[in-house]
Amino acid sequence: MRMLVTALSWFRNIWGIVSLSKYNRTGQDKAVEQTMKSIQTILIAATLIACGKPQKQDGSGATTSGGRTVIQNKGSDTLVNVAQAWAETYKTVDPNVAIAVTGGGSGTGISSMINGTVDIANSSRAMKTKELEAAKKNGIDPKQNIVGYDALAVFLHPSNPINEISIEQIKAIYGEHGTMEKWSDLGVTIEGCPSDEIIRISRQNNSGTYAYFKKAVLGKGEYKLGSRDMHGSKDVVDLVENTPCAIGYSGLAYANDHIKMPCVKKGADEACVTPTVPTAADGSYPIARPLFMYTAGEPTGANKQYLDWILSDAGQCIILDKGYASVRDVTCG
Repeated sequence: MRMLVTALSWFRNIWGIVSLSKYNRTGQDKAVEQTMKSIQTILIAATLIACGKPQKQDGSGATTSGGRTVIQNKGSDTLVNVAQAWAETYKTVDPNVAIAVTGGGSGTGISSMINGTVDIANSSRAMKTKELEAAKKNGIDPKQNIVGYDALAVFLHPSNPINEISIEQIKAIYGEHGTMEKWSDLGVTIEGCPSDEIIRISRQNNSGTYAYFKKAVLGKGEYKLGSRDMHGSKDVVDLVENTPCAIGYSGLAYANDHIKMPCVKKGADEACVTPTVPTAADGSYPIARPLFMYTAGEPTGANKQYLDWILSDAGQCIILDKGYASVRDVTCG
């Protein structure tokens, strides 16, 4: 702030010299004067912003502005809807705290937490070894908080006659060396899909959903090239809903009445399990996963109070209402 005022004063002095000169000014002299005016305008604006928005840290990492604490919360697109619902409800719990929620993917949120630009990172996968190493280099010991569970469902167009599918079949569709390229390879014909081609819908590689699906279904293998990689879970659902030849995957909470979800078999001789909140919670669904919120070390202050509320009955009832499984049994009104 003091530096801005000093700079503003210096530029005023220089501008005064230029403006009061008695010789006949050239076009270059006039250009210099115009530049000085522009710089002064920028400095005045910067000074007003600095004066009008005092910010400081509250000791928990969250930012305080005008007496109000702002918690920056970023990451997983799977979690963004429930994170926004938590943030909206928390206004009534503590009006002095605002939660700023953005998506962008699990990798983006974790990177921002490591770099110190967010307070809480949402993730639909656990942190990778390289991310933990990067955090350590920055002097950060990330704290993992499990806030719920999700079933990663397989989505089909309603005209697709498949009612059950195995992990091996999904791997053969999505995996790098998978042999299934046509729906007839699975023994079905789909109305509205004359090409018989399996159109694979996936997620972008900064997505936690992308990473978890790869780990749970493909193991150490890689994705087959040629998939349509979507930015968000809703985009996956929308495309499958309107594409008879398509298959996709995403969080159960994004399912709607216009797509079909087959049950999934872990092994050829094992029971086929439908993706539901209970099967995600008890782990019987083969592609169930925990959902995380990461902080840079043990949360304190406003961050801790917010996370404690998320894990309370009130917070867990919200995640249930959004189609995810709670971390424990709760009674909701």
